[in-house]
Amino acid sequence: MSKLYFSYAAMNAGKSTVLLQAAHNYEERGMRACLFTALVDQRAGKGRIASRIGIAKDAHTFTSEDDLRARVQQVHAATPLDCVLIDEAQFLTPAQVWQLAGIADDLHIPVLCYGLRTDFQGKLFPGSETLLAIADQLREIRTICWCGAKAIMVLRLDERGQPVKQGEQVHIGGNERYISLCRKHWRIQKLSA
Repeated sequence: MSKLYFSYAAMNAGKSTVLLQAAHNYEERGMRACLFTALVDQRAGKGRIASRIGIAKDAHTFTSEDDLRARVQQVHAATPLDCVLIDEAQFLTPAQVWQLAGIADDLHIPVLCYGLRTDFQGKLFPGSETLLAIADQLREIRTICWCGAKAIMVLRLDERGQPVKQGEQVHIGGNERYISLCRKHWRIQKLSA
């Protein structure tokens, strides 16, 4: 039975690296992986999944309007797929998460999703919330706070490097805009020793 997987973490934990390694493992064995990433995040370029350690791969993009099951069915009909890999899964809509569950359940293709669990205010992203609710298997990818404790929160920074407490849930950025912290240091907004 194919499953829906959700691997989640704070920023800089290596989610994209793990996804790219999974794609490599499938392809090395002569199997076909179909990769997707959110169109809204073009830090590595449009339709490109990149890791901070320097590896990258082209991918299909998705927006909140896409029917991912229909798109995967179309690709699968042309050349059978062995897995679907989704980067930036926090940007999925709840309906898209259910579409991915249908891919695993009905098309018998494993779907591996990678993304953030919470935003800079400690609130679940809608896609992550639905994945946490219905995924067959959950996996936390760990990273550490500056203090050495497990980092589970993400703090957004303004242009001056100061913590931001309010704003839109989605603001694309990397290390210049976000820092991963343990819950204690996120609560008190302490960025370093």
